[in-house]
Amino acid sequence: MTVQMPDQEAVRLEALRQYQILDTPTEQTYDDITALAAFICDVPIALISLVDEDRQWFKSRVGLEVSETSRDVSFCAHAILQRNTMVVQDALYDQRFVDNPLVTCAPGIRFYAGVPLVTPTGQPLGTLCVIDRRPRELSKTQIRTLEALARQVVTQLELQRVSSQLADALDKIKLMAGLIPICSYCKGIRNDEGYWSTVEKFIEQHADVEFTHGVCDRCMQRHFPEVAEVLLTQAIEPEPASEAEN
Repeated sequence: MTVQMPDQEAVRLEALRQYQILDTPTEQTYDDITALAAFICDVPIALISLVDEDRQWFKSRVGLEVSETSRDVSFCAHAILQRNTMVVQDALYDQRFVDNPLVTCAPGIRFYAGVPLVTPTGQPLGTLCVIDRRPRELSKTQIRTLEALARQVVTQLELQRVSSQLADALDKIKLMAGLIPICSYCKGIRNDEGYWSTVEKFIEQHADVEFTHGVCDRCMQRHFPEVAEVLLTQAIEPEPASEAEN
């Protein structure tokens, strides 16, 4: 069965890229969460799955050897289409998954429960999911706990994203506070590779700013004296008195 794409898929994928989490090494923080999820739900498989453009990639996994699968066969690709926890009690009786190779072949999924990992801006990145090879149900307490763990995954992703942004900002501050070679005549700036560029280009490369250009009064008088005379005359002319003042 063809997987439906979420609304604003391009925005969702861009949000996923901003976390710079795809294809990163395993981390104990995330592995602790999947281990807890598997233990609390009493299942052999638990995953933190991030749904990329053509695949689902597992940041953390318990009970599964592969690190990713095609998005076309992903249960999580269906789970991110909704805000609530998606529960499949028996995949053999669900038309979306009855012919899915993850069901008919290894790992032989029969039960699935996935909580969407939703960013503060509302974009679903993937899921925290638990899987069993036999049909089953979860209790309300297990579902609520799984949802709480999913929120912790998002919190950890946010912390890492903000920390990365702060580190980049500090690097820029250190660069801008350092000794920058600048030409005494044209005011061009030499970069670390020995190439010269304009001040505008240098700052745009190292700070989130854009430039607009104008001409100051001093340069206006020097390079455009006729225009400067008109502008300065207009600036000092008194405004005509109002009728009330007369």
